[in-house]
Amino acid sequence: MRSLACALFLSSALLLAGVAQAQTHGSPELEACKATGLLALKERSPSVKDIILDAESLIVSNTNTEVGDTPVRTIIMGEAYLERKGTGKSRHFLCLIGEKGKVLLTFFTAQ
Repeated sequence: MRSLACALFLSSALLLAGVAQAQTHGSPELEACKATGLLALKERSPSVKDIILDAESLIVSNTNTEVGDTPVRTIIMGEAYLERKGTGKSRHFLCLIGEKGKVLLTFFTAQ
């Protein structure tokens, strides 16, 4: 039930925020999401060498909302591939960014 509420919240935030297709190569927000996501994934699975974000699928949405009492300023969603010995199936990727560009959450779906 909680995940459904979170999904509905994020969907609403994206609709209200004005979704923009990403033109994000080199953007500080995207690089921060990628870096924190890679660190977290390497803690669980040291075989992960890199994260490859599918630029065609990325959606970046600027917003002015909160999760609890925490301000959320940018939501990034799209497809990502985890590079190990090879690259497998894509995973859904979600990143929430707060004030001053701080990454609040980086999430990859399980395969």
